[in-house]
Amino acid sequence: MNHAQLGERAQRISQISKRYMMEIILAVLILVLIVTAPGFFTLGNILNIFRNVAITGVISFAMTMVIIGGEIDLSVGSSIALSAVVTSTITGKLAGAGIMPMESAVWIGMLCSVLIGLCIGLFNGFIRTKYNIPSFIATLAMLNILYGIAAIISKGFPVTTLPAWYNWIGAGRFFNLIPVPALWLAIAFVFVFIIMNKTKLGREIYAVGGNPEAARLSGINVKLVKITILALVQVFAALSGIILSAQVMSGSSTFGRGYEMDVIAAVIIGGCSLSGGIGKAWGTLVGIIFMGVINNGMTLFGVGDFEKYVVRGLLILGAVMLNTIQLQSLQKTK
Repeated sequence: MNHAQLGERAQRISQISKRYMMEIILAVLILVLIVTAPGFFTLGNILNIFRNVAITGVISFAMTMVIIGGEIDLSVGSSIALSAVVTSTITGKLAGAGIMPMESAVWIGMLCSVLIGLCIGLFNGFIRTKYNIPSFIATLAMLNILYGIAAIISKGFPVTTLPAWYNWIGAGRFFNLIPVPALWLAIAFVFVFIIMNKTKLGREIYAVGGNPEAARLSGINVKLVKITILALVQVFAALSGIILSAQVMSGSSTFGRGYEMDVIAAVIIGGCSLSGGIGKAWGTLVGIIFMGVINNGMTLFGVGDFEKYVVRGLLILGAVMLNTIQLQSLQKTK
């Protein structure tokens, strides 16, 4: 092999390492934990990682579409709380009034939660496109509004009127092995992957996020695309609220606090650009697993809750910086 071939191979390896930088970092992190953290590399622990990231992970895939489309939604954490409270409250009201048994009433509660989530997303999209209010501001305001509504409905106390079977949605296992939340995570990934890679809507989301004016001139309904992605992320947030309420068998206005930051961090770590137009569902999956592995590793090492915030913040900052360098280097090679 001559010098030219060696140089060409080295350049190819360099390009691959830049393109898959986060995957490489995740693999190294997992290898370090396998060697140093007792109990990490067991089937039960691996499945628990996926179970633990499911709630934020489901939303993260929808948030991928939002951020690629050039928008953001800070209200998804409060939507989790509202969804959980609405599901529990409606179930209790219908069962308490004797309209239907609790086992059936919970379906009405879940349906109402999803529909409310859809309406919230449509409203966010309407405010964004009709009055040109930045989604950061509109959803920041909605974050406080939804937490307030959830607290008013629940009167500040957990609502626990839920049937026993409901727990399976958030804490059950298929074949007494695979956590049900991990399956919801997989379904969300497949759904968003297909939309972003196989549909006209996916191509339009990339176009709108990359250059909204050029997208408009090419005949894309930019406003409709923005409304659609902001509505979808709220539907996913409502579903995550249902999963969380099923895990703990209650609905509370305290649910979901700070979850929006974990969601956005996973998406950015996965390679999405906050300026829009760049990102992929696979990258977000890597970001979700990265966050889950970090949290799991710190738990196994007995890191305190307060220290976890510091370590997680530093690791996220480092990962985002590396991701930024990766994007810049890839743009230079194009």
